[in-house]
Amino acid sequence: MTANAGEVFGLLGSNGAGKSTTIKMLTTLLPPTSGEARVGGFSITRQPVEVRRAIGYVPQAVSVDGSLTGYENLLIFAKLYDIPHGEQEARIREQLEFVGLTAEAGRMVGQYSGGMVRRLEIAQATLHRPRVLFLDEPTVGLDPIARDAVWKHLVDLRTNYGTTLFLTTHYLEDAESHCDRIAIMHMGKLAALGTLKELEASLGAGSHTLDEVFVHYAGITIDSGGSFRDVSAERTTEQRLG
Repeated sequence: MTANAGEVFGLLGSNGAGKSTTIKMLTTLLPPTSGEARVGGFSITRQPVEVRRAIGYVPQAVSVDGSLTGYENLLIFAKLYDIPHGEQEARIREQLEFVGLTAEAGRMVGQYSGGMVRRLEIAQATLHRPRVLFLDEPTVGLDPIARDAVWKHLVDLRTNYGTTLFLTTHYLEDAESHCDRIAIMHMGKLAALGTLKELEASLGAGSHTLDEVFVHYAGITIDSGGSFRDVSAERTTEQRLG
């Protein structure tokens, strides 16, 4: 499985299929169980430091500090990313403007809406201009307006900086609207890979939808709901983004 430079690559699958685990291995947060992978040209096993420098990561759980302002959250990451001191202020201001949070920079993040939190996390994860941005359920728990706002900024990232976007999502309409190619996982293995048209055509003659493709390859109905642990984790994230 290869994600091409500058594309929006979607990884789909039922709860427990291995999507989040795959992202955690690709971002070097978990060691691979077997095999090898390269991100930004670097080995995740032999060059983990180089991989981390080349990527940004927006996890499913909230990754910003609600007791700090938006500006302060970005300042901490500017230091962590070793952005030169003389460039930090301009870079932070640029990111805040990019995600539409300039007016909210001095507010405590705990007062932000869910959509604002996700936009701040995108600004935070791309502060160092990564080549690849990993997003684990970037719009989970957001209302349709907030989801559209987050996607606008993700599309702008790809357009303005050529950033490769690698994301997981349960919203099939997001994958259908924005992904150049889609991979479907089933029980930890790759079940299908291709463009939307290629995946739909793989089901044979006639007209097919991404919903039908998902059910066919993921081996589970779309509204299965997942396990108690899956539901609990997702609802916790929704409440925190609330």
